Amino acid sequence: MTEKLLQFIWQFQYFNKSGLATTDGIPLQIIIAGQYNMNQGPDFLNAKIKIDDTIWAGSVEVHINSSDWAKHHHDHDKNYDNVILHVVWEHDKLMEGKSQRFPILELKSCVSKILLARYESLMNANSFIPCEKMINEVKSITWHSWKDRLLAERLSRKSMMASVMLQKNKQHWEETFWWLLARNFGTKVNADAFEAIAISLPVTILAKHKSQIHQLEALLLGQAGLLNEKFNDEYPLLLQKEYQFLKEKYSLKPIKLPVHFLRMRPGNFPTIRLAQLAALIKESAHLFSRIKEAETVVDVKKMFDVTANDYWLYHYKFDKAAAYRKKDLGSSMIDNIIINTICPLIFAYGIYYKDEKQKAKAMKWLEKLSPENNAITNGFVKLGIENKNAFDSQALIELKNEYCNKKFCLSCSVGNAILKN
Repeated sequence: MTEKLLQFIWQFQYFNKSGLATTDGIPLQIIIAGQYNMNQGPDFLNAKIKIDDTIWAGSVEVHINSSDWAKHHHDHDKNYDNVILHVVWEHDKLMEGKSQRFPILELKSCVSKILLARYESLMNANSFIPCEKMINEVKSITWHSWKDRLLAERLSRKSMMASVMLQKNKQHWEETFWWLLARNFGTKVNADAFEAIAISLPVTILAKHKSQIHQLEALLLGQAGLLNEKFNDEYPLLLQKEYQFLKEKYSLKPIKLPVHFLRMRPGNFPTIRLAQLAALIKESAHLFSRIKEAETVVDVKKMFDVTANDYWLYHYKFDKAAAYRKKDLGSSMIDNIIINTICPLIFAYGIYYKDEKQKAKAMKWLEKLSPENNAITNGFVKLGIENKNAFDSQALIELKNEYCNKKFCLSCSVGNAILKN
């Protein structure tokens, strides 16, 4: 038995309540179990119980053993003066001091052994998810409501990065979007470096050069430290010259973080991603404002229909010619941007301005995108769990990372349903 499990059992009243009595043998009836308290003080607040013929209102404290009251020094804590019931797994000793003022309820003989066995099975499981052998017992209605909450939790958690950025740039939403967008273009390997590039180049500077693609590329590639070599091709020499001029004009300092090419698909090389980012800046103005006003995800996708300039048709790196290939963003990259940057920021905007329409729009857009296919989503699909769109994918990723991996089964609607069964 753990204290978390006992709190769970009390919160959802998963025990036999017929013929309940205190450890002194006095009849006890639970009217309201109380609200779980996540702050300092007793475990449950605003509870109501009937002992003999008297109704009591106050707090409930939960422990494994009744002796834990003294071990936790509650006798000397005024936060516990309002306790009306001490719920324990085992009443191991007579209490003294303040604890004599309220009754004790022992639950050891009231809880189903099946529930305890299932909980032990979940905690000891070493499978993809703890409940995979029992997951088919969970009804679809439970899954639907739980996925809604999981997605909201994921978007809220991911929006915290935006909140930190907004504090740094004095609530500048376009600037924040630029930082997050650049980070996304860097993929996992170069995310930090690309974010640093974006921070070093404010949108006000970029806006002054948005009509000249070579100047935008010079700024981005120069700040990345990718224009420091001796080149033969005319185009990188032009960018080098432009960057030296712009660097002095704006007192720019190249970022200190390196950008990486190793073990990366050529289409994800930082040269290509920065060139695509430059093309996007050239083709768009006040991009976040336009995205905010968009009604459908199709409208948003059109905003990212850009291609790197002609030099990159035959190159992935400077001075190294390659077979012709158009360097557009591609549908999977655009979907990735919408899933991991746009929807979290739109949701963050909705939270900040208490705009439920924007929050709902972010979730709706995810429903319209193709599902993500990765180790996590594929693992759930093998267990028969639906993954029909990006809404599902993001919810399942949140479930796996924040609940299953941490074995927070007691806080999970699926785990709750399994234990209840």
